[in-house]
Amino acid sequence: QVQLVESGGGLVQAGDSLRLSCAASGHTFRNYAMGWFRQAPGKEREFAAAISWSGSITYYADPVKGRFTISRDNAKNTVFLQMNSLKAEDTAVYYCAAAQTGMKSYIGETYSKITYDYWGQGTQVTVSS
Repeated sequence: QVQLVESGGGLVQAGDSLRLSCAASGHTFRNYAMGWFRQAPGKEREFAAAISWSGSITYYADPVKGRFTISRDNAKNTVFLQMNSLKAEDTAVYYCAAAQTGMKSYIGETYSKITYDYWGQGTQVTVSS
């Protein structure tokens, strides 16, 4: 069992930045690829970004590409999502998720399609225009 706890959400203005963190515990962190998903009011949850177990491969959904950066610190069992140039349409609950890939890496797009086994409780990001 892996426990994931997100933090760093909040209310910001359009153009501002936020950095989300997700602390993992319970299993060997480096055995997992990590992803960030988001769910806006009235919409389905969607993929935002993912990172391989080593951090060498990242992949982003088109709406966030060039503005968001995912990273991880395996020594601290933490994954981050740096969000810059925020827009009103980025308003959503952001969820951290873990996929048990072992120490294997895949082409980037794969990380948007694999099954994520564990999820955090989410953190609210609200961007005012």
